Amino acid sequence: MWSVARRPRWIAALFLALAIAAAFAALGQWQIARSVADATVVERDTETVKPLTEFAQPQQPVTSIAAGQLVSFEGTVVQGDSSVLSDRLNGGVSGFWVMAHVVTDTGASIAVAQGWAATRAEAEAAAEASPSIAALIPYTGRFISSEAPQEGDFESGERNTASVAALINEWSVAPVGVYGGYLVSASAPAGLTVIDSLEPDNEVTLNWLNIFYAVEWAVFAVFAVFLWYRLVKDAWEREEEEAAEIAAEDAALAAELAELN
Repeated sequence: MWSVARRPRWIAALFLALAIAAAFAALGQWQIARSVADATVVERDTETVKPLTEFAQPQQPVTSIAAGQLVSFEGTVVQGDSSVLSDRLNGGVSGFWVMAHVVTDTGASIAVAQGWAATRAEAEAAAEASPSIAALIPYTGRFISSEAPQEGDFESGERNTASVAALINEWSVAPVGVYGGYLVSASAPAGLTVIDSLEPDNEVTLNWLNIFYAVEWAVFAVFAVFLWYRLVKDAWEREEEEAAEIAAEDAALAAELAELN
């Protein structure tokens, strides 16, 4: 087959295929450059405290604008509905969170991570020490999207995910409406440490349509070279078939002559 490929006709076709492939590769590179150049940075002022109701509503999913935003509201802690989450890092140290059920001044419920403790005993003591008077308390902190429900063995009582859906099932007071995220409080009650709450990174959104076009151009470039290979192989196979037919005809003619002799 390669003896056919070395003929001037197919060498010229190879150079043409390589030129076409190079053009397709250049177009793919241009599409990738466009996707990076057109990438948009989602800039948000997450560090200015704003009312929770400006960014989120009960029974609604947490939007990308609301996630990570510092918010404020007033609410009342529901006594007996606090719980302890294990395996929560704070400053790189594993410990426990105290999650409280808070009813906001609008009547909706929200889960609040009140603080962190190094031991379960400290966390449980803080969870039991809820206010004895149902009074409105101002809250400020970072609004975070709910985590997925815990998987695995949780029947032992261990909880390690801040899942709003799971917390609702543990609350003794049925909520009227629930926020889809939870609040990491900027302050902590006595016996607890303030939970680390870092400013979210700005998101960079790539133009995935350009990426898709770049992949298409790469496929076209490979196909251009493959098409040359396929044509050369077809030409070689065709010549081999013709040679086999001629050889068969010659053999048949020789056999006939031998019989006549």
